[in-house]
Amino acid sequence: MTQDEQELRLSIQRLARRIRSMQGDEDVTEGQRSVLFALATLGPQSLGSLSEHERVTPPSMNRTVNALVTTGLVTRVTASDDARKVALDLSDAGRSFIEETRRRRDAWFTKRLAELSDADRLVLEQAGPILRHLAEQ
Repeated sequence: MTQDEQELRLSIQRLARRIRSMQGDEDVTEGQRSVLFALATLGPQSLGSLSEHERVTPPSMNRTVNALVTTGLVTRVTASDDARKVALDLSDAGRSFIEETRRRRDAWFTKRLAELSDADRLVLEQAGPILRHLAEQ
């Protein structure tokens, strides 16, 4: 890896970390935040499907979910046709957390973009599809 490639990778990592730090509640861990965003994106999920999505073991996901239920950010909903099936979903507080986190991230990023020159913003617009492609591989 060249020095330029390494610097690009490190810059992307620092930017991602900075964006992730903007969140609605400072007490939510990175793993918990990831689960909240997964539920916001995917809708109600079983513990198993969340475990697979987040690539963690079911016991680890259970601990994360229990903490989110305790803080009131996630609810457990029993299926009407089978009491053994439980779906996990965002509570109203969980939805508020997601909305506030997105608002803070958007505000921070918009402010940073506004500080750039027109030429730099154009370069970023052109780099967007390339970065998206790299992220999706």
